[in-house]
Amino acid sequence: MSLLPGRTSLFDDLFHDMASGFYIRPLHGDPLPSQIKLDLKESDGGYLLQAELPGVAKEDIHVDVYGKLVTLKAEIRQHDSQSQDERTLRSERYFGSVSRTVELPVEVTPEQVVARFDNGILTLQLPKQAVTPAPHRIPIE
Repeated sequence: MSLLPGRTSLFDDLFHDMASGFYIRPLHGDPLPSQIKLDLKESDGGYLLQAELPGVAKEDIHVDVYGKLVTLKAEIRQHDSQSQDERTLRSERYFGSVSRTVELPVEVTPEQVVARFDNGILTLQLPKQAVTPAPHRIPIE
């Protein structure tokens, strides 16, 4: 049995006593994502990419396809406010952006890419580009 307080509780108490009004936790409680999380699956005809973008508006998502590269960009805007009796006690704004680039094994056909955004999940259907046959030597008679 130890008579000393736990390390985390000691530092938490010290920080709370020294800066009790300095740190205010955001109302929404969700930190801005540092990276886009995604799932990538391959089939015979193409790829299925699903990316998590919770709290992002569809207009703030940009998808670029160039050869084998697929780039996802999202702008995140969060606004919290709290008021009582016509007096603003707190108002917070969070702005940021995240992006992620994935290199696929083969090129995709950009004109045939289908993108859907539903309930915070971006789904991309990326059809593989038709493979051009390798050069074939023709014998001369």
